[in-house]
Amino acid sequence: MWSDKQSISLSKLFILLFITALVLAVLFAPWLVRRFLDFSRADLQGSEIFFLTTIYTGSLPAGYLLYNLFYLLRRIEADLVFIPGNVELLRRISWSCFAGAGLGLVSAAYYFPWMFVAISAAFMGLIVRVVKNVVAKAVQLQDEVDYTV
Repeated sequence: MWSDKQSISLSKLFILLFITALVLAVLFAPWLVRRFLDFSRADLQGSEIFFLTTIYTGSLPAGYLLYNLFYLLRRIEADLVFIPGNVELLRRISWSCFAGAGLGLVSAAYYFPWMFVAISAAFMGLIVRVVKNVVAKAVQLQDEVDYTV
């Protein structure tokens, strides 16, 4: 039977895989951009610097998001669920999504498909924001219960 512990371990494994992919994407960004521009049928020659700027700039909120997500899972694994610190982590994760959305929106000026990244990131930020609000309310209710005699 699948347990909560196994689910958290699997989630942590996927976060580590995403961190690895992010580091590799940053390290190999020039090669990836060259390959993409050679493969693309759009006339994007001369826009390498824009793609590299988007990748390098976007790696910052992405890395921050993955770090906070991993830390959140470690707390949940330690049975620290409805605590104010987790609300703060969810807030950071949502703002990381919104930062990625803003970057995608700006990057859509030179390559329109970035707009889809922007919309997806904004939608994810909205979902995390709602979950953050639910957890904040649960923390408030938990505090009330803890102080009730």
